[in-house]
Amino acid sequence: MSNLNSTPATFKAGDSVLCPSVGNGTYQLFNDKEYGCLGFTTNGKTYHYRNDGKVSRDDAAPSLFHDTLANRQAIATLYNGNQTSQRTVIDITEPNDNEVIVMSSFELSDIACDLESAAVVISDIGKLLALIHYEKIETHTAISMARLTHDTTETWHELLQSQLGSINKTLAMTRYGKEGSQ
Repeated sequence: MSNLNSTPATFKAGDSVLCPSVGNGTYQLFNDKEYGCLGFTTNGKTYHYRNDGKVSRDDAAPSLFHDTLANRQAIATLYNGNQTSQRTVIDITEPNDNEVIVMSSFELSDIACDLESAAVVISDIGKLLALIHYEKIETHTAISMARLTHDTTETWHELLQSQLGSINKTLAMTRYGKEGSQ
């Protein structure tokens, strides 16, 4: 951050990094072999990046910075000690909403991606069941597909339960998370 004319930074597993879009902490990168990229986990959530510090190759600038004193000072200067002054807030609340949760668009996008993927899996399972019902596939193939479908549904169940757990933890801080006060 401090020298704009330098060669773009590259990152590797084990690096300590700053990621102001996620928080003001220091994060340790690891190789996420499942997604073929680097990642770090904070507050039960894993964030993924390329080795150039970008989320996507189409990003204009990296989201990661090496944890150096100069970068920490530059980030602190950029945010003047308060990230809120740099945020764009998109308010979709109703005028009578008296309790609001602020979340990053990245987090909302992650939830939407999980929901869309789960919907695709459910649609695929419906198509498979239709093929079995109309006897369009042989019995041994149906057994194999049922086994794969079981594994897939178990995986998606765990992923969605984890996502739901995060949402419920946030909602627990609101009046909607307290029994009998809705």
